[in-house]
Amino acid sequence: MLILNPRLAILDETDSGLDVDAIKTVSKGIQMFKNDENAVLIITHNTKILHSLKVDYVHILVDGKIVKTGGQDLAKEIEENGYAQYK
Repeated sequence: MLILNPRLAILDETDSGLDVDAIKTVSKGIQMFKNDENAVLIITHNTKILHSLKVDYVHILVDGKIVKTGGQDLAKEIEENGYAQYK
């Protein structure tokens, strides 16, 4: 990602199976990449990767539709309460 420098990077479950240290490494790479000239879309079921990132938006997707949009606080809400209320 850092070498190719695309305008949009879509990371689907990049944190799946990673330990705590690896998640920090991936997060650091994302932070190094993201700037005003590009964008990163992170698809995850686990909010741990978001702890190390300053995200602009958090979207909850259910059955292919965005059912809620918010900021970093929405990620914290999901971590505390889960997704059940959105299903």
